[in-house]
Amino acid sequence: MKQAEFDGRGSRIRWTETPGEEPARVYVHGLGAVSTAYHAHIAARPELAGRRSLFVDLPGHGVSDRPEHFGYTLEDHADALAVVLDAAGLTGVELIAHSMGGSVALVLAHRRPELVSRLVLTEANLDPSPPSSAGSTWIDAYEEDDFVAGAHARVLDKVGPLWSATMRLADPRALHRSAAGLRRGSEPMMRAILEALPIERVYLQGELTGELDGREGLEAAGVRVLTVPGAGHNVMFDNPDAFVAAVAGTG
Repeated sequence: MKQAEFDGRGSRIRWTETPGEEPARVYVHGLGAVSTAYHAHIAARPELAGRRSLFVDLPGHGVSDRPEHFGYTLEDHADALAVVLDAAGLTGVELIAHSMGGSVALVLAHRRPELVSRLVLTEANLDPSPPSSAGSTWIDAYEEDDFVAGAHARVLDKVGPLWSATMRLADPRALHRSAAGLRRGSEPMMRAILEALPIERVYLQGELTGELDGREGLEAAGVRVLTVPGAGHNVMFDNPDAFVAAVAGTG
């Protein structure tokens, strides 16, 4: 495990990594998740062997610190992720990012373009105020103090055993602020960033989630949009073969 200070007050963001050739692949989890749980089985596949791979836990999540003063906005998370890449001596990485992590990856690519050469996004949030079915909506439905005081436990019951297994490791206050920041979005908005980036961009949409809003505009901007058969929001679990092919650039 490696770590780097991200807030100027001694708080540390942590990651694990495997050695290999560059450009490195950097895996970023979604809201209330952990990078290794969602992506280690993908990086271990023979099709992806030989690359340096980093599994980053965003602030407030997993094994990273969870300072109470931190804002946990998309920009805050992106800046913390940049700290990881700077500490690891990396530029031009491939970011493989899920859900909220995809939104963070887009903000990072906009703010620090030298750090990112390719994006593989899985059901990343592209617009503010996602539908009521989104987990961030369930969290942000409560005031922050109410969520910390008890609503956190109710949301854990609602999301089911798979997501709650990692969500329970996230700090409740950090989780709420991250959800609120995700629902606010970024400036410029994530969709506009994705359409404008001059790098290779792949967007994975689970077939079971439904049609991606604004797909035509993304494709017109050069984004490769892939609908993954038999998959919902967690494409890397539901159809790992298709996910690996997308990361490898063969699918």
